[in-house]
Amino acid sequence: MATTKLRCIGCGRSPNEIDEYVQNPDDDPDPDHFVRQNEGTFNPANGHFTCTECYIRCGMPSSPVGWVAP
Repeated sequence: MATTKLRCIGCGRSPNEIDEYVQNPDDDPDPDHFVRQNEGTFNPANGHFTCTECYIRCGMPSSPVGWVAP
């Protein structure tokens, strides 16, 4: 089974290229695992998420049921 490659929809970087996931507050050594388990914008259907910098840049979208990256 192939693993979906994770990408920020704003900057196109993967979690291991983004400091907030490489040096995350829970000390999870695997940035991809951290995003899959803790990133509220993570979309498991396609591997998209939004890093904090890009989330702020795109206006911090929200919805009554939560917001995930398209």
